[in-house]
Amino acid sequence: MKRIFHVVLTSLLLISLAYALNNKEKALSDTDIGLRHTPLTDDKDSEIKNYTFGSGDPGESKRLDRSYENAPPLIPHSIEGLTPITQDNNACLGCHDPEMAKDMGATPLPKSHFYDLRNHKDQAKQLAQSRFNCTQCHVPQAQTKPLVDNTFKPDYRNPDSKHNSNLLDVINQGVK
Repeated sequence: MKRIFHVVLTSLLLISLAYALNNKEKALSDTDIGLRHTPLTDDKDSEIKNYTFGSGDPGESKRLDRSYENAPPLIPHSIEGLTPITQDNNACLGCHDPEMAKDMGATPLPKSHFYDLRNHKDQAKQLAQSRFNCTQCHVPQAQTKPLVDNTFKPDYRNPDSKHNSNLLDVINQGVK
């Protein structure tokens, strides 16, 4: 049985090698990959653009719709001076903590941020340890023209889903 397995495996490897050698001219060059259309190893003509992120300071910007239902919302304001975020220093909580959010005119953290998904435990008003780093999921929106057209249109089951999350309620939906 082992011998048959080795013969079949060796045959497959030889066929794969032969196919790769015969189709060498059809391989993509590194200039055909990506949006720059320049060799991947050549960065002499690459420029890092300095984009503007957000449309104002916190409290002055317009809330953005979620990209899809329960997607992490984009940060609509500048985060300059608010990072780095650590477990001991999280400037986001100053406005987005549920007890402060209404008075600040900010979006409150959803209940999923106060729930330990690993241990299936409600943390009450304590932020879950895995949720302290806001910019792990939430990012500022660059004010730029997209590099490629995007025709994706989100389908929200509930119109409130454009600005609110019910992730904790539906996280195991369809799982048996």
